[in-house]
Amino acid sequence: MNVPIKLTDRKRQAIVDAAIAEFRASGFESTSMDKVAATAGVSKRTVYNHFPSKDELFAHILQQLWCSTSSLEDTPYDSALPLRAQLLDMLWKKMAMLEDAYFLDLARVAIAEAIHSPERAHDMVARLSAKEEGITRWLRAAQADGKLRPADPVLASHMLQGQLKTFAFWPQVTLNQPPLDLATQTTVVEATVDMFLAYYGTHVAG
Repeated sequence: MNVPIKLTDRKRQAIVDAAIAEFRASGFESTSMDKVAATAGVSKRTVYNHFPSKDELFAHILQQLWCSTSSLEDTPYDSALPLRAQLLDMLWKKMAMLEDAYFLDLARVAIAEAIHSPERAHDMVARLSAKEEGITRWLRAAQADGKLRPADPVLASHMLQGQLKTFAFWPQVTLNQPPLDLATQTTVVEATVDMFLAYYGTHVAG
């Protein structure tokens, strides 16, 4: 049974969507709450009822971006499963997130503001980076199990995920290129895992 969305929730989402569009088009400083209200089709008072300030509205957008990475936290290391299969599962989750249009819109807003006003975005960007700790913990557990060779797990995590971002994130965010087709996604994911295991794997890796 579908639960109807409350009018107040629809208005709140309309405000967020409008803010993303305005921040993308004009940047943080040039975006006003009046513009957001007009784009959302609501009164300025309604905007302020949901978000007391432009800073809080922007922080909410970045919070959504932060929370959208939480699926990467849901893959605990399993010593009984082959290493390659687990890595493929994690990277496919990452790929699904990177091709999501809403995630890419949020990322564009965050990155643009980080460029124009590093001090405003610094704290949230640090929190976004920390969310990748889920993969780092997985790598650390695999090392403790003797399946990956000893190495800095944070660096290894960036190496692993950076390959995907090279093809399935930065071109889309900065050049507005379309998402990768399924065949290319498969090639990128599998090649990334195989290259990673060729360097970090041990003879006991599954």
